[in-house]
Formats: sequence, structure tokens, C-alpha cells
Amino acid sequence: MTAVVLLAGLAVFLALWMAFAWAIAVRTGNNGWIDALWSFGVGIAGVCAALGPLAGNEPTPRALLAAALVAVWSLRLGSHITRRTLKGADDPRYADLKRQWGASWKRHLLIFLEVQAACGFVLALAVFVAAHNGGAPGPLDVLGALVALGAMVGEGMSDAQLAAFRADPANRGKVCDRGLWSLSRHPNYFFEWLHWLAYPLIAIGSGWWWLALGAPLLMYVLLRHVSGVPPLEAHMLRSRPDAFRAYQSRVNAFWPVPKG
Repeated sequence: MTAVVLLAGLAVFLALWMAFAWAIAVRTGNNGWIDALWSFGVGIAGVCAALGPLAGNEPTPRALLAAALVAVWSLRLGSHITRRTLKGADDPRYADLKRQWGASWKRHLLIFLEVQAACGFVLALAVFVAAHNGGAPGPLDVLGALVALGAMVGEGMSDAQLAAFRADPANRGKVCDRGLWSLSRHPNYFFEWLHWLAYPLIAIGSGWWWLALGAPLLMYVLLRHVSGVPPLEAHMLRSRPDAFRAYQSRVNAFWPVPKG
């Protein structure tokens, strides 16, 4: 199999997978399934990108590392979103989009999800480039693995802290500003971005390593400026205006550093 055939197959898979996610969201009326299925789909594509046979070659230790990292990422994030979705609450970001789209929301949602499929391909491409770096394993592989694993631990801690805060009835109507949430208004998004910085590190040495930079660049733009922070903060300002404005004045939106 050539690289072009493998990558083309992954692009087709992701397009079909997100069409499936669209069908599930329309059928169930719960858009939370979209992000869960996207996480699992990108994980499948990433593992295939890393381990797909090229010219009959066996997977290298670096390919196995890249596959393991993206698989763990996918299972952790997808399982977390699945558990949240099973509780029945719709994702407020998608609910707001449906209101904006009006009667044609199904068509717009399908287009939106196919754009997500394209974004997933950029991430799978980063895994591919990292996995097929032909250079000798070295310190950058270790650093990349530590960044990826540390990011997943940080995101898991963020999710756990938010869940514990929401589970306490005394916090109803309040904004979580404890633990990692005292350093960033969206620490889960920050650590999600950080995970994708691992693959360019592992890819350095490959003639195409710069293609892997597309993953962290894309994730930063999406999370910070498009589908992450802006719609979620708009929802929070509608539901908890005074508390969230006070939180915005104290804590940075993305980077977990003291607000100057």
C-alpha cells in the first residue's frame, strides 16, 4: 500500500464516519454523540495511519508509540464524552447552532460535521508523519510521549475537578474556579491542544515533519477561537452572567498562567 492510498482511504473513512455521527445525532436528538463519535473516529484513523502497511514494511517502534498515544487519547476522551452524553443532556454549543440554523439545521449540521471530518484528517496526518519518521529513535520521541501523556493526565484532572464541582448541590448556579480551573477558564481545552503538540516533536527528523504542525495549529484555532471557547462562554454568559463575568475578570481564557 502506498502512502497516498492509505491517506485517501482515511479521508473517505472519516467522511463516512461523521455522516454516521450525523445520523445518530438526528435520530437520538442528542448532539453529544457527535463529539464522542468524532473522538473515536479520529482515534481509529490515527491508529490506521500509524500502523497501515507501506510497501510491506513492518511497523517500527516509533509507529507503535504514535499508535498507542492516539489510541489512549481517543479512548479516554471518547469514553468521557460518552458517559456525559448518556446522562441525556444535549451539548449547548450544538443546541445553539440548531437554533441559529432554523428549519434547515439538518443540512447545515451535516456540512458542519464533514468539516469536522476534514479536521480529523489533519490530526490523523500528524500521527502518520510522526509514525513514519525514519530517523533513529531519540530524546524527542521520549519528550513527545511525555507531552502527550502529561496532557491526557491534565485533561483528565480538569474533567474530574469539574465533575466533582457540578456534583455538589451547593455549587448550583456557580462557576467552577477550583484546581486547574483557577488557572484557566478552559484547562481541558488547553491540555487537549497540548496533546497534539506531541506529534510534531516525534516527527522532527522526517522530511515532512512540518506537516505535523497542522495538528496543534488547527486545534488551537478551533478550541480557542471557533468551536470551543467562544460558544461555550456565550452559553455561560447566558446561564450565569454575573458569576461568569467575574470569573472572566480573574482567570485567563486558555493559557494556565496568572492573569496579568
